[in-house]
Amino acid sequence: MGVKEYLLKRIAEVGTIHMTLLDPDKVTAREFKELALMVQEYGSDALMVGGSLGISEGQLDEYLSTIKDSLKIPVILFPGSVANLSKHADAVFFLSVLNSTDPYFIVGAQIQASVLLVKRFRNLEPISLAYIIVGDGGAVGYVSNARPIPYDRDDIALAYAYAAQLMGFDMIYLEAGSGARESVRPRMVSRVKKLVSKPLIVGGGIRDPERASELALAGADAIVTGTIIEEKPELIKDIIRAVHEGGITRKRNLEGN
Repeated sequence: MGVKEYLLKRIAEVGTIHMTLLDPDKVTAREFKELALMVQEYGSDALMVGGSLGISEGQLDEYLSTIKDSLKIPVILFPGSVANLSKHADAVFFLSVLNSTDPYFIVGAQIQASVLLVKRFRNLEPISLAYIIVGDGGAVGYVSNARPIPYDRDDIALAYAYAAQLMGFDMIYLEAGSGARESVRPRMVSRVKKLVSKPLIVGGGIRDPERASELALAGADAIVTGTIIEEKPELIKDIIRAVHEGGITRKRNLEGN
């Protein structure tokens, strides 16, 4: 079973999946392995690996090789640049920052990466991802020269998300940015999910089980948490549970209608 197929299957089963994002630039190799094994034990459905700054291919290889034989959930690369590829992962989010003002982050880097995927990383399953920056935008918004969508402009998010679906992306990601003061708002998630049928991923600024549950109930098919795992790992078990419980509740409500 491919990684994309696995993710879709899990979404069908639980309504909303949880994905953990770990940035090798913020933890040691030992901490990386410990956190990866911990979130797997707690029920996270996939491990995303990447960051906006400072990660080399060699560092990725070093970190991922430590978990390759002990991790059962898929490892998906979340690259901040074309250097963030590794043969030790299972898949890569082939992402395009749709609201960047720089064509390089919309299609230029992707052209470079496509050559690398063909020549050096054929084992990586590419999953095309429309990456839409919301609110603060965080480091990724700054680095990618994005024009973040204001938290309260659901109409703009709807336009970008529907354009992404029409353009054929596999998945759509609403991202408030790592360490954002506020997550994407549930209202925006709900309105976008009513319009698009593609899996909707939401991340950035999700710091507690209550907000994770709200976003799952609003319509998020996948919720990503990263910074909170580095800062308060004791919360992650409850966040993962809240994601799954919120997704299952929404799924049952939809099936009951």
